[in-house]
Amino acid sequence: MTDISAKLSTRQFQILERVQAEGYGAIDAFAAEFAVSTQTIRRDVNALCETGELRRVRGGVEPMPASQNQLYASRQILNAGAKRLIAEGVRPQIADGATLAISIGTTPAIVARSLGDLEDLTILTNNLNIAMWACERPGWSVRVPGGPLRAGDRDILGPEALSFFNRYQVDVGLFGVGGVASDGTLLDFTEDEVGARMAILRNSRRSFLVLDHSKFGRVAHVRGGHIGDVSDIFCDRALPVEIAQIVAPGESRFTLCAQADQ
Repeated sequence: MTDISAKLSTRQFQILERVQAEGYGAIDAFAAEFAVSTQTIRRDVNALCETGELRRVRGGVEPMPASQNQLYASRQILNAGAKRLIAEGVRPQIADGATLAISIGTTPAIVARSLGDLEDLTILTNNLNIAMWACERPGWSVRVPGGPLRAGDRDILGPEALSFFNRYQVDVGLFGVGGVASDGTLLDFTEDEVGARMAILRNSRRSFLVLDHSKFGRVAHVRGGHIGDVSDIFCDRALPVEIAQIVAPGESRFTLCAQADQ
């Protein structure tokens, strides 16, 4: 599958990341910064709004509300730079010949793509985007559950996916979450998403939670598991103070995935 970020111009990508980071972007300010007309900036932000990444407000644009999950294609470029840093942090932790269970979500998918130079991996996943890409890697083995396919995201969820992950014991379970509450509770948008993620966690020798900083405090309504349950946490920024206090040393290992100069 082609990463949607490849379809954006450099300016559009910079606008998107700036609005995601700051919560708002003014049309006039962007026009001055990029030395183009306001009409050009309006065309850029209109294109981003049409695909669901941003929404127009008076004088500018802002991110879509965090309380509703966006389409998979939109989420591919949401905090894309942070997700690539997370993938770089995970990559050294995976060895040739490993067996991995990989959950739904765009961050796990980006991490999976960072493993392309490894040999003889066995991939268990309930996302067909990941499965189809992994099938193209020479020497890799790919397994997916049966069951209904969720359109758009290409996820397989429900009892079949739960049973599938419960039949295996893997070296590494790799998953994201919809959000993390201030008490460390892991949150998602549906019970089926939580069920599959918890099955991966139960059946993994090491469990990797991959998430960018925007997930802390993000609103999602289905509870399932706790951040202290996982063995390894990968994020692009330091953990919020209240979460860092919960994750006791020796229980979960935190890896800060950031640029060297940050």
